[in-house]
Amino acid sequence: MATATASYLCFLSKTPEFSLSNHSLSNFYFKPIFSSCIPINNIFYKPANYVKLYKRLNRRISCNNSSSQYEFSDGSSEIELRLQLGTGEDIQSFKDVFVDAHGSSLTVRLKRFGSLLTLLETHQLFDKIKPSETIWYIDDDRLVINMKKQDPELKWPDIVESWESLTAGSMQLLKGTSIYLVGDSTEINDKVARELAVGLGYTPLSTKELLESFAKQTVDSWMLSEGSDSVAEGECAILESLSSHVRAVVATLGDQKGTSARADKWRHLYAGFTVWLSQTEAEDEDSAKQETKRQVQDDNLGYSNADVVVKLHGWDADHAKSVAQASLSALKQLILSDKKLPGKKSLYIRLGCRGDWPDIKPPGWDSSTGADASRATV
Repeated sequence: MATATASYLCFLSKTPEFSLSNHSLSNFYFKPIFSSCIPINNIFYKPANYVKLYKRLNRRISCNNSSSQYEFSDGSSEIELRLQLGTGEDIQSFKDVFVDAHGSSLTVRLKRFGSLLTLLETHQLFDKIKPSETIWYIDDDRLVINMKKQDPELKWPDIVESWESLTAGSMQLLKGTSIYLVGDSTEINDKVARELAVGLGYTPLSTKELLESFAKQTVDSWMLSEGSDSVAEGECAILESLSSHVRAVVATLGDQKGTSARADKWRHLYAGFTVWLSQTEAEDEDSAKQETKRQVQDDNLGYSNADVVVKLHGWDADHAKSVAQASLSALKQLILSDKKLPGKKSLYIRLGCRGDWPDIKPPGWDSSTGADASRATV
């Protein structure tokens, strides 16, 4: 059932070197270490269907109650945007065109009949550009804008960050690494996991469903008969079997029942990228920020081990895709801050998920003693 409660999202990375510059699309924001909260009911996603990664795109972008057609292409170190201006007689001079480019935003305005018309305005480009190296010119009835990418290795599926561009662009970043969703709500974890799996082409998995299939009883009845520790141990065994899987989105148990709520049981969760879907009662953005900062500093809270946090105030299943998009956006920024992370996750799995994340020890390290068995004397 839909809730009338306002819904907000916040993003956080625990990685010390993780830093984000300001971005926004409508009222979507990222800030260093911790982003603003945003009302997901007001998030606008432009309708678009990507053709194929790295291919020229023909799209329509809507802004300020107008619709502008554009073409986009990624040329490795630079990107090109061709924006429809209108008929030739509408453009009296190149001075009638105003292009304002910043690190992560782009605004295009056209002076027509004495007033300024906004053709495009986004504060959340897919990634950062070099504003000082932006050039533009008019080609017949189109405005051509060439922008230099700050990261030439990152392929842009589209000019703006959206659900479509994130799901297409995340493949090159994740490199098949699985995603684990943790948090106090099993339902939220499951709904968002399914949205992510569909978008990424990953396999959706639910530890709740796997546990109930194995035990031939519901998790609730298992809890009543054997207690939460038994359920957590069962889920831990499931996660161990899933830790070697790739291209999966795993929804874990919520309600403090499962493995992820226990700080000392994360050995196999570290095999993938973990997203904490955290519900909050905070009534404003600043309060939600402070709450999350306190929570991630609590070493006794298992969820604080997550790679990124998405904070929710209120929940409506209809917004599951919005939460999934927020999760991908946060993961994208995390991986861009350290592109070796997917390879590091892969190494962690190959060494047996010994619990030594993020400081992976050499082969032969004994997790039970903390010693290097390869150096043991006979």
